[in-house]
Amino acid sequence: MALKLLAILIALGLIAALPQLARYRHFGLLRGWFGALAGNAAGLALALAVPVLIAAALAWWLHGVLLGVLGLAFAVVVLVFGFGPCELETDIDAVLKAPDAQRRSAAAQALNPEERGEPLAWNAAALVGATAIAALRRRFSVLFWFFLLGPAGAVLYRMTRLVAGNDGAAAGLDAAARARAARVADILDWLPAHLMVLAMALAADFDAVLRAWRAWHATPGRTALDPGFLESIAQAGVNADVEAGDGYAEDTADVLGELTDLSHLLGRVLVVWLALAALVVLGGWFA
Repeated sequence: MALKLLAILIALGLIAALPQLARYRHFGLLRGWFGALAGNAAGLALALAVPVLIAAALAWWLHGVLLGVLGLAFAVVVLVFGFGPCELETDIDAVLKAPDAQRRSAAAQALNPEERGEPLAWNAAALVGATAIAALRRRFSVLFWFFLLGPAGAVLYRMTRLVAGNDGAAAGLDAAARARAARVADILDWLPAHLMVLAMALAADFDAVLRAWRAWHATPGRTALDPGFLESIAQAGVNADVEAGDGYAEDTADVLGELTDLSHLLGRVLVVWLALAALVVLGGWFA
């Protein structure tokens, strides 16, 4: 676990210092792989399983080479390429720094979840919700599965999301194959999303987050795997900060202010996750 935490810190540091690394995330070879195998449920399972098993084998083999240095390097590379495919902070900054309303709205579309067929509306609730989902899919789910399964877990999550999204469509996969992958990806998102909620409760207003969580699940028609609760809870956490005077907006209709506040809230959520991981590492050392 200590090496995993170190790999995460190095990967996050590299991304922060060199955001241009995102341009090297090319998955063109995987499109051909998906297109060749993922035509049915068995083919999809095989298309996902082979890269995951390769990643697991490499991580296991490199762990014992040069005192684990090569294993650490491999884990960092997997994380750097597993985050994304675009950098969350870069897309948020593009919205915040756009010079006019038209370009701000255009930049915000980069945060819109792929499965939504309509443009992202320019209002605080829509933008905060979409950004929370983007944070889950681009970073926190990758971190969770890396913590749990190492590089193989990060590869599993990213590959599944690629099949479910535009890369799957580009590979010629039919809607049924992409729907199956989306279902698997939503299952993989479920626990990380709830851990994000817990961290938001600790990092923002616990009562506001708890009320939003209860209200969302009390609404008829909600399904267990629907990630919409994260959107509602992120909005509640940001609004609570604004209403308490702790946020970067003066009212809850200030789109850019709420987006700025959410960006800082997500940073605090990341700190909570890393702090908990550090406690697990320390507990392992002193056990």
